[in-house]
Amino acid sequence: MSTFVQTRTDHPTPADERAEIVAKPVFGANFTDHMAVATWTPDKGWHDREIVGHRPFALHPAAATFHYGQEIFEGLKAFRQPDGGVALFRPERNAARFAQSARRLAMAPVEESDFVAAVTELVDLDRDWVPSPDGEQSLYLRPFEIATETLIGVRAANEYTFCVIASPVGPYYPEPVTLWATPNFTRAATGGTGAAKCGGNYAASLLAAAEAAAHGCQQVIWLDGAEHRWVEECGTMNILFITADGDLLTPELTGTILDGVTRDSILTLAPEHGLRPVQRRIAIDEVFAGVTSGAITEVLACGTAAVVTPIVGFGAPGVNGADQRYTVGDGRPGPLSQAIRAHLLDVQYGRVEDRYGWLQRV
Repeated sequence: MSTFVQTRTDHPTPADERAEIVAKPVFGANFTDHMAVATWTPDKGWHDREIVGHRPFALHPAAATFHYGQEIFEGLKAFRQPDGGVALFRPERNAARFAQSARRLAMAPVEESDFVAAVTELVDLDRDWVPSPDGEQSLYLRPFEIATETLIGVRAANEYTFCVIASPVGPYYPEPVTLWATPNFTRAATGGTGAAKCGGNYAASLLAAAEAAAHGCQQVIWLDGAEHRWVEECGTMNILFITADGDLLTPELTGTILDGVTRDSILTLAPEHGLRPVQRRIAIDEVFAGVTSGAITEVLACGTAAVVTPIVGFGAPGVNGADQRYTVGDGRPGPLSQAIRAHLLDVQYGRVEDRYGWLQRV
């Protein structure tokens, strides 16, 4: 494992101010005292691996990331454990996906060992910023990579910066969510960047999210780009359906869907809750019919930020301009969704046995 040279900041956040932030963290509003950085060039590869004080970047206006969108990122968390220690949740999975995203955008992949070293050593240095587990609080880590070469011209850049920043956070979605089946937008198409975690995918979702809000929903349920029929994701999360027959359904990975770490974890835990994990194509008409008939009893969305978020209803365009509404179950979070959420959080916070070796102590 590579080591990042550490230079502690000369201006750390005062202890009382840090304690106040950590006690009531707001998602993405405050950041720890340090960040990890490294540089890639063709002659040296990845070099100048450092952990330094949290500070702004100085980039040339012609930096390639501004013009051609070579940018990728990840999201993972560090959790305070019952003995006061700290653990990361499955960082190697994020490292592998980060490298996959880099390859899709013709960027320099970060070695898994460098990725894990960066997040581990940053958390170790800033461990006082990891909140208590009260209120589902944690330290959110945002690794990202950008093209920094000064370049006007469409080609892969020859210089990249890798960076990891960290922020104490609380819940991302504190309440259950309803989803809007947009007829106007798609998230990804076959051969595109749907399986990559890149900023362009998220920027393109914002207008659809605004449309959902205009129809009284908190997020969008994304359908495929070819037929506008098959369910893919919801908002910035993977989506899963619990059936009356005991299946846990989720759209299969087709190259247009993000291979979520939380999604994989839930599919692994499902049999312990009497559910059969099934990955297959799911039509939106099947969802609406299943919710209406009771064949689909619960719906949940998942992701690192969202953890497990209950989906309690759907909206879709109806006839004569009126919206069609579908309520999941009785419109409240279902028992199995809540049990899976509690189980996953118990693993992450070290309250139950880590049977799958998902936690990495820092």
